[in-house]
Amino acid sequence: MSIEPMGLRESKKQETRQLISDQATRLFIENGFESTTIAEIAAAARVAKKTVTNYFARKEDLAFDHQDEFVAGLARTVEGRGEGQSALTALRREFLDGVARHDPVIGFCGEAFARMIADSPTLLARLRDMHDQREEALATLFAAETGAAPDDITPRAAAAQLGGAHRILFQHILALTLDGQSNARIAETVTVSAHRVFGLLEGSLADYAVK
Repeated sequence: MSIEPMGLRESKKQETRQLISDQATRLFIENGFESTTIAEIAAAARVAKKTVTNYFARKEDLAFDHQDEFVAGLARTVEGRGEGQSALTALRREFLDGVARHDPVIGFCGEAFARMIADSPTLLARLRDMHDQREEALATLFAAETGAAPDDITPRAAAAQLGGAHRILFQHILALTLDGQSNARIAETVTVSAHRVFGLLEGSLADYAVK
């Protein structure tokens, strides 16, 4: 009996996962997140219900299939910043780069997807939770890098300000998307907004967590 190479098996798993996610998103957009069932998603993807739940533990995970990247993104950017660069500088630069490439992780998701989120209390709640998790991951990194004492509130305060800036800008992109604006127009508007929002943090965080 031949043994399937690990690379091929992993590739097939990723293909199956993507297929399920794509079919789920299509159904969520067409019928609404709350109304779509796991059974309907399984049927559309031509897999068993158990296969869907094996790949996605929660129904909302099917909609936010980039959630791991989203949650870890701010901390990863700060961790990878250049020598002499502050956390604020690194995060502002990465966000503006994301705007330029219309990155879906920062909110460029298209009007249909944005409407799907806006119309679902479950997805809105999950999105808030993801923002909170992202902020917590950033605070944990700040505490480790700065050697802060357990009772030092500074890492959490800094993460709250930087995470809050990203949260506001994400909501801004979502609102402009729901307004029917093109990605190019949204990028122009949000670039100006980002400079304003991050500029407000210069006084308190310009020299915080410099590598």
